[in-house]
Amino acid sequence: MTGTPLSDHWNRGDIYDSYVGRWSRQVAPVFISWLREPAGRRWLDVGCGTGALCGAILAQASPGSVVGVEPSAAFLKTAKEHLGGAATLHEGSATAIPLEDATADVVVSGLVLNFVPDQKAALAEMQRVAAQGGTIAAYVWDYGGKMEFMRYFWDAAVDVDEAASAKAEGIRIPICRAGALEQFFSDAGLRNVEGRAIDIPTTFKDFDDYWRPFLGGQGPAPAYAMSLDEPARQRLRDRLRATLPIAADGTISLIARAWAVRATSG
Repeated sequence: MTGTPLSDHWNRGDIYDSYVGRWSRQVAPVFISWLREPAGRRWLDVGCGTGALCGAILAQASPGSVVGVEPSAAFLKTAKEHLGGAATLHEGSATAIPLEDATADVVVSGLVLNFVPDQKAALAEMQRVAAQGGTIAAYVWDYGGKMEFMRYFWDAAVDVDEAASAKAEGIRIPICRAGALEQFFSDAGLRNVEGRAIDIPTTFKDFDDYWRPFLGGQGPAPAYAMSLDEPARQRLRDRLRATLPIAADGTISLIARAWAVRATSG
């Protein structure tokens, strides 16, 4: 039934934006408001992607400076286009941040830690570059629960292919569950650890608006959809159409939940 391997990697900003980026841009402002950081802080965004979180920092936090680090050159290109030079962007890994020790007052990471193979090393790097008493904070999608547009996809996929259950992010990535980020930060020795859920509405104008981004092939769920042969993909499409809460006017209204955590370094 499948022939193309699944991928947790992202390498095209336009495809990411049409799939999940349009929703991540709604989470970032809520996250920044929750942090309540004073003006003039030095911010670092680890895994800045296409620039959604950097943009929210610039718009809301009156930062002294904003630095973004991202391993994908294609994503960095999109981020530079979005941010227009207002942030300093570096190509680099979450586990090897190209900054000196204690050079950021606020170190944040949005929707990234779940895709880092060595999450402990990434958090250790975030602690290394954070100033004494600085803030370290992050958020990830609630893949196993209220990240509903992905949850509906994987539930439908399992209905037509039981083997799909092992491929879903909610099964494979335990850090994306309630309380997991707080425990992760506490185990790393961070202080004043606090978590919360951030819920945003995700409304699709019609079924095609929901389905089309899954055909981009980038990210676990789209990669799975495009690994199917055409008859299997059609069965998945039909199952989704039958199970999604499609309103009389064709719209599909769902919720996307992110789990967020903040703590104090040092």
